[in-house]
Amino acid sequence: MEAAPTAKATNPTIFVDRDGVINEDSDAFIKSLKEWHPIPGSVEALATLSRHDYQIIVITNQSGIARGLFSIDDLTAMHNQLHQQVQAQGGTITDIFYCPHGPDDHCTCRKPLPGLFTQAQKKYNLDLKNSWYIGDSYRDLEAGQAAGTHVALVRTGKGSATLSNHAEELKNIPVFDNLQTFAMWLLANNKDIKKC
Repeated sequence: MEAAPTAKATNPTIFVDRDGVINEDSDAFIKSLKEWHPIPGSVEALATLSRHDYQIIVITNQSGIARGLFSIDDLTAMHNQLHQQVQAQGGTITDIFYCPHGPDDHCTCRKPLPGLFTQAQKKYNLDLKNSWYIGDSYRDLEAGQAAGTHVALVRTGKGSATLSNHAEELKNIPVFDNLQTFAMWLLANNKDIKKC
Protein backbone atom coordinates (compact mmCIF):
# COMPACT_ATOMS: atom_id res chain seq x y z
CA MET A 1 0.00 0.00 0.00
CA GLU A 2 1.25 3.46 -0.89
CA ALA A 3 2.15 5.81 1.92
CA ALA A 4 -0.23 8.66 2.65
CA PRO A 5 0.76 11.91 0.93
CA THR A 6 2.50 14.48 3.08
CA ALA A 7 -0.01 16.91 4.55
CA LYS A 8 0.13 20.46 3.21
CA ALA A 9 -1.53 23.65 4.33
CA THR A 10 -3.38 23.83 1.01
CA ASN A 11 -5.09 20.47 1.56
CA PRO A 12 -8.56 20.90 3.09
CA THR A 13 -8.81 19.21 6.48
CA ILE A 14 -11.79 17.56 8.11
CA PHE A 15 -11.33 17.15 11.85
CA VAL A 16 -13.66 14.52 13.31
CA ASP A 17 -14.61 13.62 16.86
CA ARG A 18 -14.50 9.86 17.54
CA ASP A 19 -17.05 8.53 20.05
CA GLY A 20 -20.57 9.30 18.90
CA VAL A 21 -19.47 10.46 15.45
CA ILE A 22 -17.31 7.67 14.02
CA ASN A 23 -18.24 4.90 16.44
CA GLU A 24 -21.07 4.22 18.86
CA ASP A 25 -20.67 5.98 22.20
CA SER A 26 -21.36 4.78 25.74
CA ASP A 27 -21.73 6.56 29.07
CA ALA A 28 -19.56 3.73 30.43
CA PHE A 29 -16.79 4.61 27.92
CA ILE A 30 -15.56 2.59 24.96
CA LYS A 31 -12.87 0.58 26.72
CA SER A 32 -11.76 -2.13 24.29
CA LEU A 33 -11.71 -3.22 20.69
CA LYS A 34 -14.63 -5.53 21.49
CA GLU A 35 -16.72 -2.49 22.47
CA TRP A 36 -15.69 -0.40 19.46
CA HIS A 37 -18.43 -0.46 16.80
CA PRO A 38 -18.51 1.99 13.87
CA ILE A 39 -21.72 3.89 13.27
CA PRO A 40 -23.14 2.64 9.95
CA GLY A 41 -21.75 4.70 7.09
CA SER A 42 -19.08 6.50 9.11
CA VAL A 43 -16.07 4.55 7.85
CA GLU A 44 -17.31 4.90 4.28
CA ALA A 45 -17.76 8.64 4.81
CA LEU A 46 -14.19 9.07 6.03
CA ALA A 47 -12.84 7.03 3.13
CA THR A 48 -14.91 8.99 0.62
CA LEU A 49 -13.69 12.34 1.93
CA SER A 50 -10.13 11.06 1.90
CA ARG A 51 -10.45 9.91 -1.71
CA HIS A 52 -11.60 13.43 -2.58
CA ASP A 53 -8.32 14.83 -1.18
CA TYR A 54 -9.57 15.93 2.21
CA GLN A 55 -7.19 15.21 5.06
CA ILE A 56 -8.91 13.34 7.89
CA ILE A 57 -7.71 14.03 11.43
CA VAL A 58 -9.47 12.59 14.47
CA ILE A 59 -9.61 14.79 17.60
CA THR A 60 -10.85 12.96 20.69
CA ASN A 61 -10.95 13.18 24.48
CA GLN A 62 -10.08 9.81 26.03
CA SER A 63 -10.24 10.41 29.77
CA GLY A 64 -10.85 6.70 30.34
CA ILE A 65 -7.06 6.39 30.33
CA ALA A 66 -6.70 8.80 33.26
CA ARG A 67 -9.59 7.04 35.01
CA GLY A 68 -7.83 3.67 34.67
CA LEU A 69 -10.63 2.17 32.58
CA PHE A 70 -8.41 1.17 29.69
CA SER A 71 -4.79 1.44 28.60
CA ILE A 72 -3.01 3.21 25.77
CA ASP A 73 -2.54 -0.24 24.22
CA ASP A 74 -6.33 -0.71 24.25
CA LEU A 75 -6.76 2.69 22.63
CA THR A 76 -4.12 1.90 20.03
CA ALA A 77 -5.91 -1.33 19.11
CA MET A 78 -9.14 0.60 18.51
CA HIS A 79 -7.37 3.21 16.43
CA ASN A 80 -5.52 0.59 14.40
CA GLN A 81 -8.88 -0.99 13.62
CA LEU A 82 -10.23 2.37 12.49
CA HIS A 83 -7.20 2.94 10.25
CA GLN A 84 -7.57 -0.52 8.74
CA GLN A 85 -11.28 -0.16 8.05
CA VAL A 86 -10.84 3.21 6.34
CA GLN A 87 -7.92 1.85 4.30
CA ALA A 88 -10.06 -1.12 3.24
CA GLN A 89 -12.48 1.43 1.74
CA GLY A 90 -9.67 3.14 -0.16
CA GLY A 91 -9.11 6.05 2.20
CA THR A 92 -6.55 7.25 4.72
CA ILE A 93 -6.74 8.85 8.14
CA THR A 94 -3.87 11.31 8.36
CA ASP A 95 -3.60 11.17 12.15
CA ILE A 96 -5.43 10.73 15.45
CA PHE A 97 -4.84 13.19 18.29
CA TYR A 98 -6.21 12.31 21.73
CA CYS A 99 -6.26 13.78 25.19
CA PRO A 100 -5.63 11.09 27.84
CA HIS A 101 -6.28 13.41 30.78
CA GLY A 102 -9.19 13.67 33.19
CA PRO A 103 -11.38 16.73 33.69
CA ASP A 104 -9.45 17.74 36.84
CA ASP A 105 -5.97 17.46 35.31
CA HIS A 106 -5.94 21.06 34.05
CA CYS A 107 -4.31 20.13 30.75
CA THR A 108 -4.46 22.28 27.63
CA CYS A 109 -5.52 19.50 25.26
CA ARG A 110 -8.87 18.43 26.68
CA LYS A 111 -11.83 19.75 24.70
CA PRO A 112 -13.38 22.32 24.84
CA LEU A 113 -9.83 23.73 24.83
CA PRO A 114 -8.22 23.74 21.37
CA GLY A 115 -4.86 22.20 22.31
CA LEU A 116 -5.23 19.10 20.11
CA PHE A 117 -5.95 21.30 17.09
CA THR A 118 -2.83 23.32 17.87
CA GLN A 119 -0.79 20.11 17.98
CA ALA A 120 -2.18 19.04 14.61
CA GLN A 121 -1.60 22.47 13.09
CA LYS A 122 2.03 22.50 14.19
CA LYS A 123 2.66 18.96 12.97
CA TYR A 124 1.04 19.33 9.55
CA ASN A 125 1.14 23.10 8.90
CA LEU A 126 -2.65 23.23 8.59
CA ASP A 127 -4.82 26.22 7.79
CA LEU A 128 -7.37 25.85 10.59
CA LYS A 129 -9.70 28.58 9.32
CA ASN A 130 -10.22 26.52 6.15
CA SER A 131 -11.03 23.33 8.05
CA TRP A 132 -14.13 21.71 9.54
CA TYR A 133 -14.65 19.96 12.85
CA ILE A 134 -17.53 17.51 13.08
CA GLY A 135 -18.76 16.64 16.58
CA ASP A 136 -21.74 15.45 18.59
CA SER A 137 -21.27 17.49 21.76
CA TYR A 138 -21.32 21.17 22.54
CA ARG A 139 -17.74 21.05 23.80
CA ASP A 140 -16.68 19.66 20.41
CA LEU A 141 -18.12 22.71 18.71
CA GLU A 142 -16.61 25.03 21.32
CA ALA A 143 -13.19 23.46 20.72
CA GLY A 144 -13.46 23.76 16.96
CA GLN A 145 -14.57 27.37 17.17
CA ALA A 146 -11.77 28.17 19.64
CA ALA A 147 -9.32 26.68 17.14
CA GLY A 148 -10.81 28.76 14.32
CA THR A 149 -12.39 25.95 12.27
CA HIS A 150 -15.86 25.75 10.78
CA VAL A 151 -18.01 23.39 12.85
CA ALA A 152 -20.95 21.08 12.26
CA LEU A 153 -23.05 18.92 14.59
CA VAL A 154 -24.23 15.37 13.91
CA ARG A 155 -27.29 13.90 15.61
CA THR A 156 -25.56 10.59 16.36
CA GLY A 157 -24.08 9.93 19.80
CA LYS A 158 -24.94 12.87 22.05
CA GLY A 159 -25.88 15.04 19.07
CA SER A 160 -29.66 15.05 19.47
CA ALA A 161 -29.35 15.90 23.16
CA THR A 162 -26.81 18.61 22.35
CA LEU A 163 -29.19 20.13 19.82
CA SER A 164 -32.03 20.07 22.33
CA ASN A 165 -29.97 21.56 25.16
CA HIS A 166 -28.22 24.26 23.11
CA ALA A 167 -30.79 25.20 20.48
CA GLU A 168 -30.12 28.93 20.77
CA GLU A 169 -26.33 28.62 20.58
CA LEU A 170 -26.56 26.24 17.62
CA LYS A 171 -29.05 28.18 15.51
CA ASN A 172 -26.37 29.13 12.96
CA ILE A 173 -24.49 25.81 13.07
CA PRO A 174 -25.15 23.24 10.32
CA VAL A 175 -26.65 20.01 11.66
CA PHE A 176 -26.55 16.60 9.94
CA ASP A 177 -28.08 13.24 10.73
CA ASN A 178 -24.67 11.56 10.75
CA LEU A 179 -21.14 11.77 9.38
CA GLN A 180 -22.20 10.25 6.08
CA THR A 181 -24.81 12.93 5.42
CA PHE A 182 -22.20 15.61 6.17
CA ALA A 183 -19.82 14.04 3.65
CA MET A 184 -22.57 13.79 1.05
CA TRP A 185 -23.51 17.44 1.60
CA LEU A 186 -19.91 18.60 1.35
CA LEU A 187 -19.26 16.72 -1.87
CA ALA A 188 -22.65 17.03 -3.56
CA ASN A 189 -22.68 20.80 -3.12
CA ASN A 190 -19.06 21.09 -4.16
CA LYS A 191 -18.25 22.90 -0.95
CA ASP A 192 -14.63 23.99 -1.29
CA ILE A 193 -13.72 24.89 2.27
CA LYS A 194 -10.83 26.99 1.03
CA LYS A 195 -13.51 29.46 -0.10
CA CYS A 196 -15.55 29.53 3.13
